[in-house]
Formats: sequence, C-alpha cells, structure tokens
Amino acid sequence: MNLDDYSVYSQLTDEELLQIAVERSLCDQSTSSSSAPVVLNPRQRLPEPPRHLNYIPPSQPPPPDPPDVPHCANPPTGQFLYEAPKRQLSHLQSLIMNGDAEALMALVGQKSSSLMAPDNEGWIALHEAAFYGQLQCVAILIRAHPDSVNRCTLKNQTALLLAAGQRNVSCVDFLLKNGADPNIANKDRETPLFTACEQPNEDIVDLLLRSGAQVNCCSIQGGSALHEACSYGQLKLCRMLLEAGAHLHTKNIYGIQPFFIAALHGHTDIIHLLAQEGADINGQAGDGASPLFEACKNGHVSAVNALLFLKADPNQSMKSGLLPLHVAVQNKHSRIVSTLIPMTSRVKILHSGISPLHIAAEKNSDDIMELLIESGFDVNTKLSEDRSMMYKDRRITALYFSVYNGNLQATEMLELTPTWTSSTRCSLPFPVAILLRMESLPMLKLLLDNGCDARPCFHCPYGQKSHRAVRTSSHPIEEMQVSRDAPMQHCIQFCEAVSSSYFCLAAGPIISMLLDYVSHVSLCSRLLEVLESCSDWALIKAKALPPHPLVQLCRLEIRRLVGVQRLKLICTLPLPMRLIRFLHYDITAHSPEVHCHEVAETQSDV
Repeated sequence: MNLDDYSVYSQLTDEELLQIAVERSLCDQSTSSSSAPVVLNPRQRLPEPPRHLNYIPPSQPPPPDPPDVPHCANPPTGQFLYEAPKRQLSHLQSLIMNGDAEALMALVGQKSSSLMAPDNEGWIALHEAAFYGQLQCVAILIRAHPDSVNRCTLKNQTALLLAAGQRNVSCVDFLLKNGADPNIANKDRETPLFTACEQPNEDIVDLLLRSGAQVNCCSIQGGSALHEACSYGQLKLCRMLLEAGAHLHTKNIYGIQPFFIAALHGHTDIIHLLAQEGADINGQAGDGASPLFEACKNGHVSAVNALLFLKADPNQSMKSGLLPLHVAVQNKHSRIVSTLIPMTSRVKILHSGISPLHIAAEKNSDDIMELLIESGFDVNTKLSEDRSMMYKDRRITALYFSVYNGNLQATEMLELTPTWTSSTRCSLPFPVAILLRMESLPMLKLLLDNGCDARPCFHCPYGQKSHRAVRTSSHPIEEMQVSRDAPMQHCIQFCEAVSSSYFCLAAGPIISMLLDYVSHVSLCSRLLEVLESCSDWALIKAKALPPHPLVQLCRLEIRRLVGVQRLKLICTLPLPMRLIRFLHYDITAHSPEVHCHEVAETQSDV
C-alpha cells in the first residue's frame, strides 16, 4: 500500500481527525457491518480534507442546532453529541471567507504584513481567497502583490491549483491572466489540470489547456489527467484531453491505463472513444487483471458487452489464474456469467485450479450454480492442491462448500455420489460430510440418499472397551482446521464426535437416521452410553439390535445393486409408486397402521 495517500491528513489536528473519523463511522454504519474488514482499494485516491472543517459556503444555510436533551439516558440515534472544538480563524481568514473586500482593501492600504504572512500550513491570504472563490479578494491581493501569484504552500499548492480544486472558474481565469503558471504541481505531483479533472470542470480544463497546461504530467501515483477524466466518466473532458495530445498508454504505478479505468467504472461511451483512438483493449494491470476482468467484477453489463464487441479476450487470466468468468461468479453477476460461459475455455478453467462451480457453491449462488450445471460444468471437478491448501480443512469439491454452508438446495442440485474423505491434517475414519452437517437432519438425509456411506460411522476400534476422554470443543470440525505446519492430530471417531457437547442433544436422532442406511452393525460402548443418557432414545438402541427387518435389508441391497445415479431415474420405469417411494426412503407422514400396511405391500412387491 502506498502510504503517500495518507499525507493529506498529516497537518490536521487531533480534534479534526477525530471529527473526520466520527463522520465516517456514522456513514459506514448504514452501509456495512461493524465486523466487516476495511479494505483500501489501491486504485482509488483518498479525498483531500476540507480546508476548514467548520466552513459553510454562503449558498448553504447553517445546519440546525441539535435538540437539547438534558440528562437523557438514551440520546437520539444518528447524532454524535460530542463536537470537536472549532478552529480559531484569524481576522484575515474570516474576512476573506466572508468576501469582505472593503476590509481587505483597508489592510492593503495599511500595508499589513499579515497579507503575506504564512500560517502553519504555508497559506497566505491569496491562497485563502482562491480556495474560497472570492474573486474580488483575489484581484485585490494580486494587484497589491503581483509576485505572489505562484507562491506555494508547504504542500507546494499554488492559488491556481487550489482554485481549480474548488471549481472556482472565475478565480482560475483571473489567475491565469495575471501570470499563474498552470504547470506547477503540488507535492503529490498533481497539476492544476489533474485537479480540474479530478474535480471535473470543463470550463477550467479548457482555460488551462489554452494557457499551456501540459496534458501528460503524471502524479506521484503515475496517474494522468486522462486517468482522472476516465474515472469520473467525463466524455467531453476525455475528448478535450485527447485533442490536446493526451497519451492513451500511460500507466500508473499499478500498471493501469486510462482504458482500464473506464472499464473498471463501466463508462461505455469512453470505452468506445478510447478504442477508436487506439487504446490497448486487453492491457493488463500489474496483478494481471484486464479491463474485461474489472468490468465483470463490478457488474457493468453494458461495458462487458462493449468490450466483448471490441474483441476483448475472455480467456485472459490474472496472475492468480482467475478468469473473468470466475470473478463474475464470485460477485454474483448472473447476466455476465451467462454471457461469458460459451466464450470461456474449459481448458483455461482447468489450468486455473478452481471451477466456477466451487465459487458459486462457496458464495451460495444457487441460480448461478444451476446455470453452470446446465451448461455442462462437471460437478465432480476438484480444487487443485494449491487451491485446496488455501482452506484450513483442505476442501476439494463443490459439494463440500455447499454442505459446509448448510445449503440444502445447492447440495440437492449437485446430486452426486459423495466420495468424502478427510482432506485435513486430522484423519477421519468416516465421511467428513457427516461431521460437517449431521446436526441438520434434512441435510444429513440428503447426503445419505445420494450415496454417503454411513457404515464407517459404526466402525469403532474400541468396541465395547472403554474410550478415551471426549474433547469439549464447540464443534469437532474445529479440531481438523489446523495450519499446514501443525503436527498430525489423532483420528477422530464418529462416536467421539457425536458424544461431544455440541451434538449431545441431537445425538439420538442422528444415530437413528444413520441406522436406517446400514444393515448389521453393532454399537460401541460410547454410542450405547449416549443413547442411554436419554430415556426417549431407548427405541433407537433397540433399533440396532438384531434381527433387522427383512424389508430394510432388501431396500439396502436393491439400492446397492441399482446404484445411486440410476435410482434417480427409477421413477421413469413402470414400477409401483409404493416401491419407488420406498427405495427413496419416502414413506413418511403416515399413521403407524397405514405405514405397516404399506411396508407389507412393498415387501410383497419386492
């Protein structure tokens, strides 16, 4: 991060900095969560703080005083009752801010030394007058001290630059006619022309260009006036700068060209203008991002269509390997995703190490996931090893993301046979899918229906012997989420996980559901202890005892022989509906009598 961005605040007092922080925090509370991290965008400049925080332009009425609420335990929301001390303005600053030309003339007549005396920021009276747009005061001071027209503040700001930054057209015109140099830059190497494009004003830009302003001067961050005009979507300014000889291929310190800026902000008209002038349509930034990548990231549909019409490459990847399609999925821009799918190379996606399906599953973008599946993306694609290592639990499949998020709809949509193994530093003898979401019975049933193997859950090396002590973590999965450099941990058994404090209240129903998907198993001493801890779970304990119902054994054998994938198509066969529902574990919402009768009929069908 370039710390030069912060230099604009270096001269403020503690009270002013506190007031700025308070104002920003109040604004941020309405737009973002307090727990969200603050991310600074290196492609955006920080705004210049106001000259005087308590200055109110004459055209605006003063704000109303806050209501007096004495001894109120609950002050009005949205108001910050502490007010920072107002800056003490000198007599000269006050009369200039108020445009008191007569009082200023009196000081000139007295040849007051205060007119040329700098304050603690190096500002003299002319700087104040130019900043506040007091043309009469500017004229009086220039006539009294003509050699001060190019006098600079401590930040190397001239009166012309200050007037341009405040869009004071008449002051800019007067200063230029009285010898102001349009090419003196401040300490950030920003010229008046750069500032006039940053605070867009066509009249000022025209005045500066006709007065000899150099159009290709760059700031300390490498940005030109054309960069700024593109950023703010100023089509006319871009034309003026190009006619004055602005370079299209100038790069800032991040490797960004003006065309990239126009795409980033979605200014379609400027995209077409710069393309006609020969801009590099696929010019990449330092991190490998292309104009199309940025337009896709920010959801600018019209800009994306314009770039693709101009033959922008949808298969140009970042240095990280991500493609425009990846970032469109990540930011949930479904219209752009549908546009990019037929244009994106599946080979490039494979080389990236991550499928858009992984991202859609991670972001819970069900509509985009459905679109990708319908377009033929393989639901069984795995993350590359490098991508998988970015996650503590070493996840590899899109299904893992959906199960981890508890997204039942996405999990059902993926509909694949889960080949779950532990991809963490801690080994698991049973499917990690069960550990992830066994507290959600609908999710657990969906996984079991689609082939998740429940038998390993009942394979315990301790059997009827005593088990080791149970860890009391908030969730057993946290024991698996360790850094890649951590030592190998012990193997977590299902009986240990289900008997933890996190699952103790739901352990019975979990075990009961798993028993429906296995044949002959025996419960270890730990599982028996869990079931005996609640009197309501006595029937579940009996459920595991032999002999098992023949109808259950038949169902398990048929499902094994047919296979999960073909079971999804079994409803297309001319079979009794009772049998189809039975094979899909869909005999619910019946009274015991109806249930027994239907099971008997189903058994005869079998």
